[in-house]
Amino acid sequence: MYSSKENVNILTALLVKFGISKAVVCPGSRNSPIVHNLCTCPDIECFPVTDERSAGFVALGMSLADNEPVALCVTSGSALLNVAPAVAEAFYQKRPLVIISGDRPAQWINQQDGQTLQQHGALEPNVRKSVTLPEPHNEEERWYCNRLVNEALNAALSQGFGPVHINVPISEPLFEYDVPNLPNERQITLHESVSDNAVSYELAAELLQSERPMIVLGQMTPEVVGETMETLEVLKSTAVVIQEKLADDSIRPALPIDEALIRIGNDESYRPDHLIYIGGTLVSKRLKQFLRKCQPQVSIVVNESGTCCDTFMHLTDIIQCSQAEMIGILANEVDDMREKPFVTQWNNVFNEAYAIRKKIQPRFSQLLTVKTFHETIRKEGIDGEFFYGNSSAVRLGNIFSDQYIYVNRGVNGIEGSLSTAVGYAIAHQEEEDVYCVIGDLSFFYDQNALWNQCLSPNLGILLLNNGGGGIFHQLHGLGSSPFRDDIIAAHHNTSAEAICQAHDIEYMAAHNAEELSERLKDFFNAEEGPVLLEVFTNPEEDAQAMEDYYKAFS
Repeated sequence: MYSSKENVNILTALLVKFGISKAVVCPGSRNSPIVHNLCTCPDIECFPVTDERSAGFVALGMSLADNEPVALCVTSGSALLNVAPAVAEAFYQKRPLVIISGDRPAQWINQQDGQTLQQHGALEPNVRKSVTLPEPHNEEERWYCNRLVNEALNAALSQGFGPVHINVPISEPLFEYDVPNLPNERQITLHESVSDNAVSYELAAELLQSERPMIVLGQMTPEVVGETMETLEVLKSTAVVIQEKLADDSIRPALPIDEALIRIGNDESYRPDHLIYIGGTLVSKRLKQFLRKCQPQVSIVVNESGTCCDTFMHLTDIIQCSQAEMIGILANEVDDMREKPFVTQWNNVFNEAYAIRKKIQPRFSQLLTVKTFHETIRKEGIDGEFFYGNSSAVRLGNIFSDQYIYVNRGVNGIEGSLSTAVGYAIAHQEEEDVYCVIGDLSFFYDQNALWNQCLSPNLGILLLNNGGGGIFHQLHGLGSSPFRDDIIAAHHNTSAEAICQAHDIEYMAAHNAEELSERLKDFFNAEEGPVLLEVFTNPEEDAQAMEDYYKAFS
């Protein structure tokens, strides 16, 4: 029978799946559930060594003898510090030692309780990775525990070898052994670029030959987007390709992702059986929630670093590869250009959503503003590069833009959106116009971007001003807080007019739909720049417009 501690069982099961068959174990009570499991498991041979200082080097010698990973398990407190010399030696010899330490629960650290010290990171910088496992109480925490063990073991065994530290807090009672079998834990396999390039082709072929393949593209640089546009077209009959305007510059309407997902609802026939995720972050929260409900047989993430990025919570494989190279590999594996039924099914719902979107005539709001902005661009054949602020602005851009969208989506902060657009405009002032669509809080937070000797005339700013963080009016339940408007949403009565005067920027304003249409003509035809059009809307009307928009698809 195995320990009753779930994090210990997850760890033990994954040690077996990663092929770790030897463990050096040291005495102690806090690590006893781990030692019990290691000794109970038929796939792991245990070697007891009392002195941790020696035990670390014994594990190192065993690893050298067999050229295989070896686990070393110690108890809490100073026992862990005693393995530091061996770990440092393993780090510089590039040997795969997996240091496992039992630990006290976090609430008892620094409370004068026995054998407690700060164990997380105690062996850095001489380990490749340090993780501290949670004691799971729900499925999300269980997923997190599984993911951390996978990350640590992959770090030990990839790009050569190296030691890692897995710290395991264990609450009392410690000595319950009532679990008959280890769990069947998900193993995340890292396919390194040099050694496993052939595996990339195998996984690509397997994905495209499945019944319900899906390719999800997160944010990509415009260079990669331009390089892969034609290649992606080859894939769109074989797999469902989902991409926001952060990964698309095809000069066609933005894919109605959220709108289609509303129409799909809980219909499981739309869920992929094979999924590959290429690129950076996604804007659509609804898409992430949809994919987290799916249980594909194979779920792959592609990145050049080999990082474990388990956004959808069911990752099975990591391919260390560039985005463009992986898209090329996928295209090379297409051997049948006939449209798959799964692709047809998705295309039908996308077409339904396109048709509904085309008919919607929103009230005067930020939704209407961005819709009219892009309709004017389309009608007048305006060229340029488009930068969006985070939060509401980029979500609106993903509904109406035909062009690629630049946005600071690495961490999704409001700071610096305007400065980034200003910097791009300065660098390209002789080549193209640059348009920045931005909300009021982002704009005023970053207004010093305009306090700039280098400010270039090719910059146009569409400022969406609804007197605060308008997106907070779209969050159901937050309205019950009396602090929503003035504090959480930072209500204000500020205008950009004086800022424009101070920095010699042409200023325009619109307060209704008629003024918006007229001012947009002036905005795009301004003879001298930079120019700013400030559109004033009401946050409640903005929220209602968004609610009405999405209701149309249900």
